[in-house]
Amino acid sequence: MSKWYQGSGNNSDVVLFSKVRLARNLTDSPFPSRMSDEIRKSVTKKLYATLKSSALAGDFDMLNLYDMSDAQALSYAEKQLISREFLKNKDTSSFMLSKNQDVSIMFCEEDHIRINAFTPGQSLDEAYRKADEIDDIFIKTLKIAFSEKLGFLTASPVNLGTGLKASYALHLPGLASSNAIYRLSVMVGKLGLTLREMFKNGAGDIYLLSNQVSLGISEKSAMDNLNAICDQIVKQERAAREELKENIDFEDKIYRTMGILKSARKLEFEEFLNTVSLARLGASLKYLDIDYKTIGEMLYELQDASLIASSGAELNEQLCSKLRAQLVREKFE
Repeated sequence: MSKWYQGSGNNSDVVLFSKVRLARNLTDSPFPSRMSDEIRKSVTKKLYATLKSSALAGDFDMLNLYDMSDAQALSYAEKQLISREFLKNKDTSSFMLSKNQDVSIMFCEEDHIRINAFTPGQSLDEAYRKADEIDDIFIKTLKIAFSEKLGFLTASPVNLGTGLKASYALHLPGLASSNAIYRLSVMVGKLGLTLREMFKNGAGDIYLLSNQVSLGISEKSAMDNLNAICDQIVKQERAAREELKENIDFEDKIYRTMGILKSARKLEFEEFLNTVSLARLGASLKYLDIDYKTIGEMLYELQDASLIASSGAELNEQLCSKLRAQLVREKFE
């Protein structure tokens, strides 16, 4: 079965993917931070049974972190299917994952239920539809903590109300090259959104645009606001890219980057992100004949823990760099 990240969607030249996260809690159980291991297992069992007795049961697998190697567990965090916080309770943690990895459901992380749904490109409504379908199963079957005044009750006050966090992963090399990211971050902050680096040191020029406000606003309003700002950023990024096309040094840099990807024998992760970012930019400007699917697969599968987990070997950083370079060369043969 193909995975969600192998597809493409609206405005894929700038928007890598859309993500919706919903946080929910049960009325009859303490928040996970106050749970004993025994209660955590009991609640997890109840939540698992709820989904497995639904019409969507066949779409999901139950995965136990305690049955995995540390690298395998971390690889799921690298792919944003679980949080790094979730790994701290590895000995008792479980989550459910759809067959094509577009929906994951963490049990007893910060909240009892954390639903994450992904779609390629700018398609937040579709990601929300997937998350909402799962949400309805829990709401109709279990007693979910809800207040007429405050909305859904969550472990953190930040998530009170809708319990919704919606995000876009944006590839912004044009705006980054003109040092516009900081100004853009300040601007969206005034509108109740955040713009932050997806990877350390801004590697790859990939940024996450997310809503901050969940109280006193509907899911639709939050997503409409995010969509409107995303539309503006897409236009600004495309304009910035067109300006780059006037620079012969930029064109030379794009083609030299392809030389690295096709021949490098070692690629540390940060260098990999920066070179793939330039290749993706070159593809969007028609310099290079590369599809976004190829780059999406590499971004998803070639982080360190994912390499270690898929190889089944005890790879150190140097060996990861060698294996990553080999796999990248094979992609561009």
